[in-house]
Amino acid sequence: MNSTVAAVSSNDVYSFTKPNRNSVTLLAGLGVEGDVHAGVTVKHRSRVAQDPTQPNLRQVHLIHQELFAELGQAGFEVSPGDLGENITTEGIDLLGLPVGTLLHLGDEAVVEVTGLRNPCLQIDNFQDGLLKRVVGRADDGTVVRKAGIMSVVRTGGVVRPGDVIKAVLPAEPHRRLERV
Repeated sequence: MNSTVAAVSSNDVYSFTKPNRNSVTLLAGLGVEGDVHAGVTVKHRSRVAQDPTQPNLRQVHLIHQELFAELGQAGFEVSPGDLGENITTEGIDLLGLPVGTLLHLGDEAVVEVTGLRNPCLQIDNFQDGLLKRVVGRADDGTVVRKAGIMSVVRTGGVVRPGDVIKAVLPAEPHRRLERV
């Protein structure tokens, strides 16, 4: 199966969900043009409160559409953009990628994977009980985060639904994704 962009979303104001768009423009070193989370330094409100000078490793949020099907089987209705992601993917194991993976999105844009999204309580405000479905524990007790991955823009460009995604893994040894 080919990996593709299923949807793109952005919002210029802080809100949990992001409306779908026909396209988004990624800006190198910044994020999604016009999105509230774009910038060189961190823009997520909880991170700004901790240290507004830290680098923005969360410029572009990607979630795999397959998660929505899994959540649907548990009785939740979740669609692209609902969990605040910028890019909804199909056919790629985002959570299995190592740190530093380059994702080529369409003809021009390239993002570098920085880590896992750390979901917050806002998810339960969106749909009660959803947080437990996207954050859990493995049999060995380690935390499992399923709410997508974060990345930074290395090469800008326009991204549209239907664009092909090509993953280029970094040199080994690979580092597992951790929350950013």
